[in-house]
Amino acid sequence: MSPTFRALSNPNYRRYVAGGVVSNTGTWMQRVAQDWLVLAISGGSGTAIGVTTGLQFLPFLLVMPFAGVVADRVPKRRLLQLTNVAMAVPALVLGLLAVSGHVQTWHVYVLALLLGVGSAFDAPARQSFVSELVVPEDLPNAVGLNSASFNAARLVGPGLAGLLIAWLGGDAQATGWVILLNAATYAAPVWTLARLDEDLLVPAKPVRRGPGALREGIRYVRGRRDLMVVLAVVFVAGTFGLNFQLTSALMATHVYGRGPGEYGLLGSILALGSLAGALVAARRETPRPRLIVGGAIVFGLLEMAAGSAPSYLLFALAAPLLGFSALTMITSANGYLQVTTEAGMRGRVMALYLTVFMGGTPLGSPLVGWVGEAFGPRWTLWVGGGVTALGALAAHLLLGRPRDRRMNARGSAGVPEREQSEAVLPS
Repeated sequence: MSPTFRALSNPNYRRYVAGGVVSNTGTWMQRVAQDWLVLAISGGSGTAIGVTTGLQFLPFLLVMPFAGVVADRVPKRRLLQLTNVAMAVPALVLGLLAVSGHVQTWHVYVLALLLGVGSAFDAPARQSFVSELVVPEDLPNAVGLNSASFNAARLVGPGLAGLLIAWLGGDAQATGWVILLNAATYAAPVWTLARLDEDLLVPAKPVRRGPGALREGIRYVRGRRDLMVVLAVVFVAGTFGLNFQLTSALMATHVYGRGPGEYGLLGSILALGSLAGALVAARRETPRPRLIVGGAIVFGLLEMAAGSAPSYLLFALAAPLLGFSALTMITSANGYLQVTTEAGMRGRVMALYLTVFMGGTPLGSPLVGWVGEAFGPRWTLWVGGGVTALGALAAHLLLGRPRDRRMNARGSAGVPEREQSEAVLPS
């Protein structure tokens, strides 16, 4: 089997990925439908979209660190089944409200928040569960393939959602049917998780219950300057740069005068580059912090260039480059954290990673939405890209050291404690 896909030789991992592709396709469909629903019932308000996105990601800031403790304490397989059910319920309710014609903006706000709570408990368990499916040598490849499958779904989901919404009339009720379809897709991972071969699983030893588990995880990260650099970069990018749903919606409708089909198509085009970036990252055996910082800077500059695109066609042509650079950064960051973190800390470290990566969205998304309304949609890309590039450079200069202490690819357990604390960003 090609080195790019070697983790798929594991039958459990194949089942896990298959369920994830179905669910992720539905998730991307709802993201487009939810944004279009908000535009339809709020009179095209960019701020309303920003608030919706912010509320959906607010639990990542408030709940995620504690969700990481839960992921380290309970069997992840059962936890993931529960979280998928928890995410299906608000999608079902929102879809029914939209189809019935009774949906209001505050309904979307509340249900987006509830969906975010389920996602916050799901994410650290899902990220760290991969290490229980594959052998350590295949973990970086599995992380890359996870991102690839996520973006394969992203390739199909937005475009399909846009076409369905347009075909069904383009109104709020049309978005409701797409959201209901997403609610049904959560059954796929629940079923595939139930069918995993327990003899092939390598479950992590649950962490003992007791006070201080969260503080222990924070101390572990603070003692690793390399992890601090990675977290700083993904915080800036996640807060200000990675607001594609918001910026694409504003650019498609306000700048280029396009409809739901063209808006959904932008998400699929972006996913082409994202999928390529994830597959390239899957071939790397040892991710490096230098690649994460460089990817963030390149992404920021490309985002600023996309904001200057004079036509919808040129904006669409820039989207794959944005996707490639963004996923190079994200997949490398995810893989680096997983392969260099002790097994007993992995759930908490991944929770902290997701907290800073996605938890900044409640702060950045409304701000970016306001910038779009106050100064124009192009400024959402100029500001977001500029802050991302400068923030990544600042993280390197302020937190990095000139010495190169590379981490053992098999994880921090293979590196002496003193070297772990001194592992740094290569200059």
